[in-house]
Amino acid sequence: MLERFGDVTHRGRPLTVLGPKLQPGNKAPDFELANNLFSPETVSLADSAGKVRLISVVPSLDTGICDAQTRRFNEEISKFGDNVICYTISVDLPPAQKRWCGNAGVERVETLSDYRSMSFGNAYGTHVKEVRVEQRAVFVVDADDTIRYVEYVPEISQHPDYEAALAALKEVVG
Repeated sequence: MLERFGDVTHRGRPLTVLGPKLQPGNKAPDFELANNLFSPETVSLADSAGKVRLISVVPSLDTGICDAQTRRFNEEISKFGDNVICYTISVDLPPAQKRWCGNAGVERVETLSDYRSMSFGNAYGTHVKEVRVEQRAVFVVDADDTIRYVEYVPEISQHPDYEAALAALKEVVG
């Protein structure tokens, strides 16, 4: 597994990210994520085949910036219609994700958990080794499963560039 030491920091302290650093033009890797704690069924990229995906990756929904990031994309995604899906991915357990969504009134974002195997984090290069959370990142994947936009936020305690991600999404949707 590729290790990228220093690609992300937390309050200035360098950490190690596992997995490749994806680029626009790459095929989006598949993943297996949980949306239910006790179900063996998983959600994969193929489950949203033919749709445009905005994938928002956060360390934990129970932190201020992750909360704000998920709320912002929940608000914005409604402007793009039913052919666009927004996933928020973290390692929070599915019941905690569902509780957070209910409390926050988040209905347009589908929360998915990487807690079982870090399948997403290892494939998309967001698995922070030292603390087993996801690096904050945003991906726009088109209907043909090609990555069209990538942002790996270099400091965990910083917001992503919302405007750039939304402009890329708008360009893909047309």
